[in-house]
Formats: sequence, C-alpha cells, structure tokens
Amino acid sequence: MTMNRNERFIITINREIGSGGRTVGRILAERLNVKYYDKALIQGLTEKFGLDIEEIERLKAQEKKEPSWWQEFNDYYKKLFNTADNKPKPTTAAMFETEQKILKSLAEKESCVIAGRSTFLIFREWKNRVNVFLQASLEHRIERLMSKRGLRYEDALDIIESVDEGREAYIKKYSDRSRYDTRNYDLIISMDMLKEEDAADIIMEYIKRTDKQH
Repeated sequence: MTMNRNERFIITINREIGSGGRTVGRILAERLNVKYYDKALIQGLTEKFGLDIEEIERLKAQEKKEPSWWQEFNDYYKKLFNTADNKPKPTTAAMFETEQKILKSLAEKESCVIAGRSTFLIFREWKNRVNVFLQASLEHRIERLMSKRGLRYEDALDIIESVDEGREAYIKKYSDRSRYDTRNYDLIISMDMLKEEDAADIIMEYIKRTDKQH
C-alpha cells in the first residue's frame, strides 16, 4: 500500500496489549503533525451507552463464552448504572457499528493516526492509508505491563491472555480473518528490541519510501 501525504490519509496502529502501541501512535502523530485518536473513540461509546473502558473490554471479552453471557451482563449493567428498561442496552454488534461510524467520521475530516479498536478491519477498503501491527514476545509484554501498571507477573499474564482471546473473538465475529493474519497489515514490527521512538522511526521511513510524492 502506498500513501500520499499531500492528501487526507490515515495510519492505523494495531497492537498486542503490552507492546506500546498507544505510545507509538502518539509519537507518530506528533511527527506527522496530525491528530491522534484513541480515547476519543472510547468517549464516543461512553456517551452513547454509559459504559466505561473496563465495561467495554469486558463486553468484548465475553464473545468467547456461551450465548447466556448477555443476561449476566445485562443484570450487571442495570445494577451498576441503575438503568431503566427503556434505555439503550449495548450489544457488540451495536458497538462495532458505532466504532465504525465514529472512526470513519474522524478520518473523513482530516488526516490522523488511530490506535487499535479494529482499525485494520474498519479501514481495509480505505485507499490512502497504512495499517501497522505492533507485536512482542509474551515476556516483553508481561514486563511492560508490570512496569507500567505495577502488576504482579500472574496478574499481567492473566490480563494479556484475556484481552488477546477477547479481541481475537471480537474480530472473527465481524470478519473472516484473524487479527494475527499478516495480510491485514502493510507493516509489522516486533517491539522486543525497540523503544517506542524506534518504532516510530521505522514507520516514518516506511511512509517516506512508499509515499507517491517521494
């Protein structure tokens, strides 16, 4: 995929949890002098459904469980937020549709970098874009979560396994691909021996070499 920086473009940063993708995305956006979006999407979902980040991730993670999970979540949702029966109740299908609308509306306004949130899938037909995937070894990811969040080894491992499984199930629900399928991405970077700034350097060099105006 080639990209023309003289036209509106989008760069998606897809990542494994603990690989530093959000930080890389912010650095990249600063270097390109464009907007960076991550929490903006969460805020949009929160306003629509009254959910916080943990509840959205919990809902996604439940995709791998039995169909009866919805009743459990619905009861929890009502108890937590004291919602009335006539208020909108989120489903993963509704959230996926909302994610697409929010992200596409952002990308249609101006060039930007967007981290995560199924972006490689949502923008797979987008012409002027680059899809990046950041990955790392399990030990690297565990160490990073332990350092960043002050977690024990076992807790960091539990989070990684849960998020990985939940995100994979979420993607497979709405596509015929795995999020680990290399065909989803234009550039794949292993973060084991790299700092976030190094990863941003690599992405910038890739953009430079594939820019139609270069």
